[in-house]
Amino acid sequence: MPKLKIVYLELPANELAVSRNFYAKLFGWTFQDYGPTYAAFSDSGTDGGFNADPAERTQHPLPVIESEDLEETEQSILKAGGKITLPTFSFPGGRRFHFTDPAGNELAVMQRE
Repeated sequence: MPKLKIVYLELPANELAVSRNFYAKLFGWTFQDYGPTYAAFSDSGTDGGFNADPAERTQHPLPVIESEDLEETEQSILKAGGKITLPTFSFPGGRRFHFTDPAGNELAVMQRE
């Protein structure tokens, strides 16, 4: 399996506008909205986004790893002792799933369309 890298960081947000304003003022980040509860940020060094949907946001920052073969990566995670916490789903630009490592840290793996 090729080495996989963290390419995106998703941060939970209680109020999307408050998070956007804070990071725009503090760091000058720019944003792309994807509906009323999600905004991607750029100009931060690492691409990322704010998820303010109470039903979908994680409790902690979510590192997102990019893979060229989602199914192969999922099987490798399971064989290594990880647990799938959110099955594969589609999002604008690709598909992803979430998993936890043996210490309980949650990460996601995405594959671009």
